[in-house]
Amino acid sequence: MTRVIARRIVSGVVVLWAAATAAYLALLAAPGDIVDSLIGDGADTPQIRAQIIAEWHLDRPAVVQYLDYLWRAVQGDLGRSYLLQRPVGEVIGDQIPPTLKLAVAAAVFGVVLALILAVTTRHRWVRRASSTVELIIVSTPPFLIGIVLLSVFSFRFGLFPVSGDRGWAALVLPAVTLGLPIAGVLAQVLRDGLDRALDEPFAVTARARGLRERAVLVRHALRHALIPAVTLLGWLTGVLLGGAVIIEQVFGRPGLGQVTLQAVGNGDMPVVLAVVVSAAAAFVVINTAADLAYLIIDPRLRRS
Repeated sequence: MTRVIARRIVSGVVVLWAAATAAYLALLAAPGDIVDSLIGDGADTPQIRAQIIAEWHLDRPAVVQYLDYLWRAVQGDLGRSYLLQRPVGEVIGDQIPPTLKLAVAAAVFGVVLALILAVTTRHRWVRRASSTVELIIVSTPPFLIGIVLLSVFSFRFGLFPVSGDRGWAALVLPAVTLGLPIAGVLAQVLRDGLDRALDEPFAVTARARGLRERAVLVRHALRHALIPAVTLLGWLTGVLLGGAVIIEQVFGRPGLGQVTLQAVGNGDMPVVLAVVVSAAAAFVVINTAADLAYLIIDPRLRRS
């Protein structure tokens, strides 16, 4: 177990470095001038430009700036926002709780719905109907699902707020919008995993001992069916983080989505880099948790 965790930590550090480096190079090659971003709508004179270049050390070679950025990032200093003139840690720190709340609510809704669908839709025609609906949901862009839910449940029936983050009622529609595609994919994976698990010798033995089919399904087969679903945790992280950017715009919610779009549009390089590194860190943590979950779900992996 210690070796597994150590390997994951080393690979996680490499992933974080690669993400930070790729984002830095991409922003460096992007059109636009950092000095223009810092000046904004203020006065633009050669003296002001020279002062900004000296203050932000923009006159140093790109390699030196990159190494300085990595060194400060290791120390926990993510720099200052060009646009807001505040520490980047404060800028994204204020927006993490709303995004995290949305992501957790969507993940819980999607996983629970997927489990219910996988377990209850075992009959032939019910399974076909469920699979068709799941395919339609997965194929539909999340923003379109959100617009439909807003039109029906907010504008027509007035059951939920149209926008904002005031209370749990404002979280329902965004979480459902973000969670439905997750449920569609996970339900199909879990259903296929259950089919394979129910054909295994342990399931035949459980039936021979007199267990009902529902008990074999829930107590034995479901645990084995979870292994391929756990593999999708990395994908789930990407869906939640990427989808949150769009869903927060559709529902007018605060969060990392708003900050990221503003930072990209205004060339706020430190904020963009911090969001990328934070997303990569979340990806590393989730995948490490998935690797450890394999050992908990399947004892055979612990013995090997």
